[in-house]
Amino acid sequence: MSRTAPKSTTPPAVPHHIAVVMDGNGRWATRRFLPRVAGHHQGVESLRRCVRACASRGVRVLTVFAFSSENWSRPKDEVSGLMELLAMALGREVPRLRDDGVRLHFIGDRAALSERIRAGLAQAEAATAVNDRLVLNVCFNYGGRWDIVQAAARLAQEGLPITEASLGQSLALAHVPDPDLFIRTGGETRISNFLLWQSAYSEFVFSDKLWPEFDEAALDEAIGAFQRRERRFGQTSAQVAGAAPAGRQHSA
Repeated sequence: MSRTAPKSTTPPAVPHHIAVVMDGNGRWATRRFLPRVAGHHQGVESLRRCVRACASRGVRVLTVFAFSSENWSRPKDEVSGLMELLAMALGREVPRLRDDGVRLHFIGDRAALSERIRAGLAQAEAATAVNDRLVLNVCFNYGGRWDIVQAAARLAQEGLPITEASLGQSLALAHVPDPDLFIRTGGETRISNFLLWQSAYSEFVFSDKLWPEFDEAALDEAIGAFQRRERRFGQTSAQVAGAAPAGRQHSA
């Protein structure tokens, strides 16, 4: 008489690090006959919801693409609106994030930002520096190519050899492990110069939902898709079944 194997009581793995391209704010607003900046305001609400959902589900790192180095070419009123939105969000959201145990890092080239914005970013990072429930990396004036170039330039300036290990440790996100799950909303299926180096072994999920519509259920759907995949990191399925890939232990 055969016996049914007992079901595992181990819950499916939650991605340690989720990266998100928050696309679709402008289209969300346009469909409602609103100015595009109104969509970005709604996008902040969606980000707040996503941060809380990730923290409650055990995600340890969330990295979001807020403003790319290519976004400066957008209409001037939209760019200025985004800068004002960032300044407003810093004043309103940082106390909440601090109280919720979220640590903020702003990733990107700050040279083009105003002195007021640069000071606000530094203050936000300092105010949340002791938190460890969730690391929130906000990529602002960021580009994946910029990140690789600045890392290589730093190593060259210091006279250090450029290797895979040294370059990885010089990237702007060296303080966290690479993303396990990479989500892009808005129906597009490209990565748009985001985390080019770090996403080499990420699992990708492309959602048709515009970012302001991306809710807890959509996040759970993306995490569920991640949990159904086999991550091999160059190994075979048999090797993965025998032992976890070496060198993939996480630490925030």
